[in-house]
Amino acid sequence: MTKLLIDECLSAELALLARERGHSFASHVVWIGKAGWKDWELRQLLLDEDWVLVTWNSKDFRGPRDAPGSAGQFAGVTLHAGLICIEGPVGMNLALQHELFLEVLDELDVDGDLTNQVMEVSLNGTEDEVEVIRYYIPPGV
Repeated sequence: MTKLLIDECLSAELALLARERGHSFASHVVWIGKAGWKDWELRQLLLDEDWVLVTWNSKDFRGPRDAPGSAGQFAGVTLHAGLICIEGPVGMNLALQHELFLEVLDELDVDGDLTNQVMEVSLNGTEDEVEVIRYYIPPGV
């Protein structure tokens, strides 16, 4: 089962939702005593303990959307458990966090191996359809 760590920029309710869906190792940054940690500190924890981070601060971890892996905390990392980027608007409410995270959980039910991958979940354009994409960081793995 995938070890999901919900970043403090997202609701802890997402970890509870993940647990309800069978991800018994899901947790929240605050629950494990890491509130206020800098991104570089979280990066080391993620790598050392094989957590998949679920974050809204996508750019801070994957780098710019048009050049993932070129910057951010995962730049230069050759082996990681994965990264999940929830791409919602500023001030994203809890209902939208739930909606997008349910798509994440559905995708993990199909293929839970995120080794060296990023999964991005976002609203697509004005149609408010949810889009899920996966790609590798580092590229070409």
